[in-house]
Amino acid sequence: MATVTNPDAGTADTPPLDPRRWWALGALVASMLVLGFDMTILNVALPTMAEQLGASTGEQQWMADAYIVVFAALMLPAGLLGDRFGRRRMLIAGLGIFLAGSLVGALAADVNWVVAARALMGVGAALVMPLALSVLPSLFPPHERTKAVGVISAASALGMPLGPIIGGWLLNHFWWGSVFLINVPMVAIGIAACVFLLPETSDPSSPKVDMTSTALTATGLGALIYAIIEAPTRGWTDVLVLTLFAAAAVLLTVLVLRERRATRPMLDMTLLSQRGFLLNTVAATLVMFVLSGLMFVLPPYLQAVLGSDALGTGVRLLPLMGGLMVAARTAQPLGARFGSRATVTAGLVILAFSAILGSRTTVDASYGYTALWLTIAGFGFGFAVVPAMDGALAALPADRAGSGSGLLMTLRQVGGAIGIALLGSLLAGTFRDRLDVTGLPAGAADTAGDSVVAAHLIAEKTGSADLLASANSAYVHGMGVVLLVSGVAALAAALLAGAFLPNTPDMAADRPDDRQ
Repeated sequence: MATVTNPDAGTADTPPLDPRRWWALGALVASMLVLGFDMTILNVALPTMAEQLGASTGEQQWMADAYIVVFAALMLPAGLLGDRFGRRRMLIAGLGIFLAGSLVGALAADVNWVVAARALMGVGAALVMPLALSVLPSLFPPHERTKAVGVISAASALGMPLGPIIGGWLLNHFWWGSVFLINVPMVAIGIAACVFLLPETSDPSSPKVDMTSTALTATGLGALIYAIIEAPTRGWTDVLVLTLFAAAAVLLTVLVLRERRATRPMLDMTLLSQRGFLLNTVAATLVMFVLSGLMFVLPPYLQAVLGSDALGTGVRLLPLMGGLMVAARTAQPLGARFGSRATVTAGLVILAFSAILGSRTTVDASYGYTALWLTIAGFGFGFAVVPAMDGALAALPADRAGSGSGLLMTLRQVGGAIGIALLGSLLAGTFRDRLDVTGLPAGAADTAGDSVVAAHLIAEKTGSADLLASANSAYVHGMGVVLLVSGVAALAAALLAGAFLPNTPDMAADRPDDRQ
């Protein structure tokens, strides 16, 4: 008679599995859903906030980038804090900080307070993201871990299309602060789930948090982003801009040299010497660069130029998210059949094609044309990023998976921050140079050049149809330049991937920690 064994009971060599592990996964899903949601909800709110707070394009960039810069700078030390002092404890702390930042944002009265709130939320997110992922190996055995990672990734992805829609609905019915306030009940659910469902885990042997390296990362990235954002307004040869670029170069160089000499580095730069990890990370980072920049420039086009309301803007971003989610589900089997190199290269080529197609958008173009290239862009993102992430993680030695995944996520966030800063600055400079402010008083002309939203407000006050038409034309031209640059960058990355990326037919099967 056959004996039925309990898969959760363990063996003489392995401890029994935690029977609450799938419920615990629910706690992590709630946490990741908040982060995915918040990545896109602010993009829809930015045009409304710019109008009501009088925010320039540069200030809008800071409202978006303050979160990402802090997130990227603190992700690695935050993960190490969880390893040493308890992942559940730090995860709950991160959600609490995120909650506090959301409340500050909801009550903010000016741009500076919004930027401060976003930075505080970035601190919380830096604790949540790496710890939600690092808990999984202690909860799930190798044969269940892939499914658990897929559920976590789906939760984060699900928040992205929900963000613009719910954010748009909130803006149509309430004030802009409601896009921050909606986080409160969601975070509260996440905290409660972690308290009651998630067991405490830690790794006291993990490297100590290096405060000097943390400070170098934060100040170096901050100086770089600040210089990129201020350059279009002040000029690329301005003394402050050049000083900031020089300071960023020095700080980040010192960081790299310090980490290379450390016995147990917080930022393991030697991993970049592995071709598979390096090239896959570059591909994933570029995708984040383009996606973040695209999500920044699209909402003002949909609202100001096409005349959509906030909810309509969220709905009109769905083709991008739909294409991304469909491609993300099919990328893994395609990678297993044709190899990761072919899949990543094809995704980047599709992304380049969509961006170049989008750069041909005209002022008179209908939304149908935009929906077409957005859908294609979503497919390109999905086909490129999923196998690239999988390939980068598969290239890591088993004993360095934690530090490697932290480095990968950090570089992706840096790519997103630089994408918003660089492409946003390119858009701002092109828009200002193209805008025709003939006949306007100096103060009004300067204000109109801040953003397309500001130009529309000045046009309404002055009754100038010419300024309105010029603002729309200048913005569409600037968006076309941004998309063309993105397309060329994606095409260059595709050529590099096709020539040098290692071709692994089925990476999931080759991971050392997944072998039975």
